[in-house]
Amino acid sequence: MPTTIDEPMTARPLAELSWRPGTELPPAPLQERRASNPRWRWPALIALLTVTAVAYLWDLSASGFANSFYAAAVEAGTKSWKAFFFGSLDSSSFITVDKPPASLWVMEITSRIFGFSSWSMLVPEALAGVASVGLLYATVKRWFGEATGLLAGAMLAVTPVAALMFRFNNPDALLVLCLVASAYTLVRGCEDGKTRWAVATGAFLGLAFLTKMLQAFTVLPAFFLAYFLLAPGSALRRAKQLAITTATIVASAGWWVAIVALWPAGARPYIDGSPDNSILNLIFGYNGFGRLLGSSGPGGSGGAGFSGAPGIFRLFNDLMGGQASWLIPAALLTLVAGLAWTARSPRRDRTRGALVLWGGWLLVTGGAFSLGKGIIHTYYTVALAPAIAALAAIGATLVWQHRQQFGARALGAFAIVATAGWSYALLDRTPSFDPWLRPTVLAAGLLAAAAVLYQPAISLGSRRILAAGAGLGLAASLAGPLAYTAVTISTAHTGSVPSAGPGTHGGGFGSGGGGFGSGGRPPGVGNRPSPLGKDGAPLGFGGSPSGGTPTAAPGPAGTGSFGTLATDKTLVHLLEGDAGHYRWVAATFGSQEAATLELATGGGPVMAIGGFDGEGGNITLAQFELYVSKGEIHYFIASGAAGLSGGPAGGAGVSNSDSAITAWVESHFTAATVDGTAVYNLASPK
Repeated sequence: MPTTIDEPMTARPLAELSWRPGTELPPAPLQERRASNPRWRWPALIALLTVTAVAYLWDLSASGFANSFYAAAVEAGTKSWKAFFFGSLDSSSFITVDKPPASLWVMEITSRIFGFSSWSMLVPEALAGVASVGLLYATVKRWFGEATGLLAGAMLAVTPVAALMFRFNNPDALLVLCLVASAYTLVRGCEDGKTRWAVATGAFLGLAFLTKMLQAFTVLPAFFLAYFLLAPGSALRRAKQLAITTATIVASAGWWVAIVALWPAGARPYIDGSPDNSILNLIFGYNGFGRLLGSSGPGGSGGAGFSGAPGIFRLFNDLMGGQASWLIPAALLTLVAGLAWTARSPRRDRTRGALVLWGGWLLVTGGAFSLGKGIIHTYYTVALAPAIAALAAIGATLVWQHRQQFGARALGAFAIVATAGWSYALLDRTPSFDPWLRPTVLAAGLLAAAAVLYQPAISLGSRRILAAGAGLGLAASLAGPLAYTAVTISTAHTGSVPSAGPGTHGGGFGSGGGGFGSGGRPPGVGNRPSPLGKDGAPLGFGGSPSGGTPTAAPGPAGTGSFGTLATDKTLVHLLEGDAGHYRWVAATFGSQEAATLELATGGGPVMAIGGFDGEGGNITLAQFELYVSKGEIHYFIASGAAGLSGGPAGGAGVSNSDSAITAWVESHFTAATVDGTAVYNLASPK
């Protein structure tokens, strides 16, 4: 019976998916309907979510405050509702962080309830990971059955970069959760065409925008195209519903933007990442076209050092490859073969619709990460993980359903070999990490492919060979990312540039070994990890003991270093003295330095002149003098002023006013050297 465009797309049993494109099967027999709700589904789902929760929560406090930049903002939000609303770095709201505050809100609410600590801040991130796995399962299984949904959820859970970011306090955890939730509501809308699902999709995408701005919208082309293809009703009705989705996005994301834009600039914090203190500039510049166009775009700056040179193979390079690319070969094979197979299907063919949804997500978002000339971090690839997992799981299911056909088995065998071969290549980049795993994965993949290609017969033995080959192929495909995920979970990660897996460059951009973006376990004092190392030695940026000397971690090529300020017990006690009498306990250059001081002093507000990278909070000397004359700043910390003013951008981040402020302070106040750091008491002029 032909498919009609207005027929509701209700969820169907897995057995009903074995149809030729363009045909509609009669209702499944009772035994098939029962098979679509097997008894093992709830135990299997509970097991998946439980294992994921244990893995993501395991020794969660090992990373301490993780990214001190966001940790300081979370602590500030627990002390001031103004700082909470704007996403301020300090409780006195001098400057915001360089992202919208939605992810901070979640961590700040739990920290207000349970008290600020590593656990209260990071547990919501881990739970967002568990929820993302559960929602991806629920989304995929509606059209492809329980087994496919469970497989997709498991593939997301074992993606190394997912294990990293769902145990970290960057905004990416909430971003992924919002994107998967919006995919779920979109699928529901494609089934029955009810407007409420269009509204829900827009609301989740708006929240995703309030988490990481324009990155959230890279899924829009795929989402809109999938809905227009699959939703019931006339083209005009579907267009109207997409207009409602768009309006909901604008409303759910724009209310906060409108308030910040209309709020008098003098009564709110500076907008970090925006040289002209404009939220619109932050959206379309630093967090928008600047990421794609680099230094040639508005608010842009080069960032190739973080993730390698831009290009179509960037997702597979030494820096990005081990994060999320393990199953990309299988995902792309599924996309290409699936679209060819469903080319003549009717409009509402769900297999093709799912390929458009997840494949468009992967291609557009992956293309932005691959070709972006601005700052693209390796951990951004966590936003690709749900799409990769869904495509790979759907591909495995379709091959299995059509296993009687040699072409399907050949495609499955090729996907297994390609995935195992790529896993071998990725593991070969870390030759000292479980060296036995590389040949094992490759051999298992080849053996599995041979078993899958074996011509099935009626005999029970041949069916068992095929099933064993499929299981072995799945194990070979997931062994590499599972091993990387295990080491990611067992490694503490701190700093601004974390990386999953054992790392391919020693102490460079990877994790492990105390390199940039990673470090050993910060010593703890109760629930609050101390910013001090052993015997009071200060911790440098990234959590590595600095032995009493300010340290600098290597930045990307051409950008200098950042995070040079070390904290010592003596300096901390000095800043804590009479802290309640001042609006800011200190002023310094750069948000990383300010965040380190804030966490060390239990949330004492520190003025971060220049913000994260010199693109915000660049006050004039006259403004600084006014703050000092009002008695609002207690100390000036000179660390970072020489060659690092305004943040990590080196000379590019230094403004004339920064140099003028430093010269004015040096000429009017006497420096006291506190463990190698020059500190000026602004309450005691010469």
